[in-house]
Amino acid sequence: MIVHPGVGVTAMTTNEARLYLTMRLKTWPNGVPVKVFVLPDEDPLHRRFATAVLGLYPYQLRRVWDRQLFSGTGQAPTTVASEAEMLRRVAATPGALGYVGSVPADAPVRPLEVR
Repeated sequence: MIVHPGVGVTAMTTNEARLYLTMRLKTWPNGVPVKVFVLPDEDPLHRRFATAVLGLYPYQLRRVWDRQLFSGTGQAPTTVASEAEMLRRVAATPGALGYVGSVPADAPVRPLEVR
């Protein structure tokens, strides 16, 4: 997982990651709103991330997002087309959270450990 450099969190539990990615936790501990970026549902990295890190299948994530969107209780994350776009958008958006296969050494984002 990766976060905007201004996010004060350096690590989180699997449960916290699941709560942020399902849009149930809407702000960081410092009060900054969380902005979640994801890859398309059919992307192999999205599938690996959802199952390995969150312990959910992509269709389960989609169901949660759609329920929140259609009930008016929340919104879906922003979908980006590629890992390069994910890096750019997370770096440019305060409070952003996303994921990539590996974080380049010169990336303008901060890696986030999930334990």
